[in-house]
Amino acid sequence: MESYGLILRNARESKGLSIERVVAETAIASQYINALESDDPSVFHGEAYLTGFLQNYSEYLGTDTKELLRLYHAAKLQESPTPKELLEKKKPKFLVPLITVLVLLLLGGTGVFLYFYVFKIPEKREIAARAVAENKKIHQYDFDGTTQNARLYVGDQIMIPTENGGNIVLTVSNTKGYLSVLTPSGEQVVDLSEERDIDLTNDGITDIILYVSDIDTRDGSRGAEVRMLLKDRESRQFVEITDGDATSRSEIEQASASGQKVVHTDSRAYPFTANISFRGSCVFRYKSDRKETVENYYRSGEVINVTSNNGLRIWASNINALKIQLIAGLATYDFEIGKAGEVVVEDIKWVKDSSGMYSIVVENVD
Repeated sequence: MESYGLILRNARESKGLSIERVVAETAIASQYINALESDDPSVFHGEAYLTGFLQNYSEYLGTDTKELLRLYHAAKLQESPTPKELLEKKKPKFLVPLITVLVLLLLGGTGVFLYFYVFKIPEKREIAARAVAENKKIHQYDFDGTTQNARLYVGDQIMIPTENGGNIVLTVSNTKGYLSVLTPSGEQVVDLSEERDIDLTNDGITDIILYVSDIDTRDGSRGAEVRMLLKDRESRQFVEITDGDATSRSEIEQASASGQKVVHTDSRAYPFTANISFRGSCVFRYKSDRKETVENYYRSGEVINVTSNNGLRIWASNINALKIQLIAGLATYDFEIGKAGEVVVEDIKWVKDSSGMYSIVVENVD
């Protein structure tokens, strides 16, 4: 079977292109070019990187990108080991039910013995029930801007002081699999090992940052270990783009007012890949490089990859349901562009400033 690497190499050689020239014109490192032409996926950090570079290289050479992706996936399937059950000899049919019954009887007897005499499950359940009852009591935590750690349970509240002496109340609504907090600006969802900036007053300034370090995926009664903190606002730099000129701003309010923020900067523009993963259900559509619009209903766990040369426009019925990972050159950026429940239209595109530098910016579209 013809390989995608051989097709790429033949296409490059037929055009009289050297590896060095391809690297200079595509910004794809030479080790990745050689790996693609040698059908060697081990060089790449993940499948998203491989497919992104494969699409970019194929479009650069003018080959059939869909066919190359088909050949890659076919080669990947061929490399998968033969299922163990296909290699084993079939045993007589009457042995299976007999063995199953004997195993069940053995396991049942062992389970009863362990349940009552070894692990003392009833006693432990009583202790756990008392702990759950204690956790159901509502606790309030006063956030004063310093870093605090607490194990939060459903119903617990975080009190954020306001300038007029009052409090903004955040209420924990879920601690199973992910942390969910009800706020005046909508429900905020924070996954394990995720840090979320929360703007409670819609003024473009982060009021509190929540980081989840521990949470049970099956038992919400265990709560969630959460760090509450506030980053140094002066260290959160953005760039405002106005009529093609880039001007550095050190205040979050000024960057928010511009409606744009810089994700990546380089001396030239080249293809970038958006790896979009869904943690909830939503209607999502996108248009890459002013091509045909693609729209679909996506569910939790689904992932799509979109490669663009110049720009990408996205639309989501609930922006909190998705996360975006941007791959530009050899750099990778994880970012979120909206609050829970928001319908958002965003442009992710290259812009050039007056000094000749190129930047990938994220811009809200009204």
